[in-house]
Amino acid sequence: MLDLTFYKNKNVLITGHTGFKGTWLCRMLVNAGAIVTGYSLEPPTDPNLFQLAGLEDKMTSVIGDIRDLEHLDKVFAEAQPEIVLHLAAQPIVRDSYKEPRYTYETNVMGTVNIMECVRQHLCVKSMLNVTTDKVYYNNEWCWGYREEDPLDGFDPYSNSKSCSELVTHSYKNSFFTDGRVAVSTARAGNVIGGGDFANDRIIPDCVRAVSAGKTIGVRNPYSTRPYQHVLEPLAMYLTIAEKQYEDEKYSGYYNVGPDDCDCVTTGDLVDLFCRYWGEGAAWEDQAEEGAVHEADFLKLDCSKIKTVFGWTPRWHIDECMKMTCQFSKVWLAGGDIPAEMDKEIKEFMEG
Repeated sequence: MLDLTFYKNKNVLITGHTGFKGTWLCRMLVNAGAIVTGYSLEPPTDPNLFQLAGLEDKMTSVIGDIRDLEHLDKVFAEAQPEIVLHLAAQPIVRDSYKEPRYTYETNVMGTVNIMECVRQHLCVKSMLNVTTDKVYYNNEWCWGYREEDPLDGFDPYSNSKSCSELVTHSYKNSFFTDGRVAVSTARAGNVIGGGDFANDRIIPDCVRAVSAGKTIGVRNPYSTRPYQHVLEPLAMYLTIAEKQYEDEKYSGYYNVGPDDCDCVTTGDLVDLFCRYWGEGAAWEDQAEEGAVHEADFLKLDCSKIKTVFGWTPRWHIDECMKMTCQFSKVWLAGGDIPAEMDKEIKEFMEG
């Protein structure tokens, strides 16, 4: 059973708290009794999970741009965070081709600004920068990337997150060797789960299509990705932040991904969605002529995090999809989203 009692009454600052992963993370921490401050742009989609999650009166939500160092510094001064979880990013590969400068400003200089605030505010004891499995130079090989493999993402999103990693490494080596702040990065795979309404992500596209009575269009049905339920990496982020808070030896760079059996093609993932959704759900190949580059094969080796923390994934791909479809149907029926989130968190935590 996962235990988050460590976080009771801890001051935690989350950037990107209005996003999909950020909202689930806030709900977990609020339930654990943490004093949560979020710093983020307005929720990026309409509808959005943050407004559905019933968090407004349970935490401090600050709307701000991660590129605005002055505003961010004021929030640090007011919140006095002991733990910082940095999730704010421009997270969409295809959007990074449309707006590369904005992607780099947000993902690279945003990280610089966070690290500057961590450096300047002595209240911080534990800092985690959440990046992506796409930070690695991708050889399209069939085995998983390890933490010591070269960083050099191909597209502007992936490359900017590689840069974010390097910024974090530099600050750690330059300013935190005295152990005052424990600093880590977590490189997570693709996440699925209820409440994701983003553009250009496969599960939201599936839900939008079936709810409109349409056939699901799949852009890259033969691309292989490591899929996991959103609660899997969030639980690991909280574990890393806690353990390194207590002992700096746990700080480092960690892959956070599923087991090999959960690295599946997009087509297989959508087959699974259609099976759990029912109601005649179906998909078709809609490969685009001249589409921008996206990796065909990507997998992580998570041996390190399993060895260091004794971690094993709780929900495999079938259970992930079952929970995702269940949540989406509750939302479409106008059901109680906070209650559904709490139920899923409880089931996950209890193993």
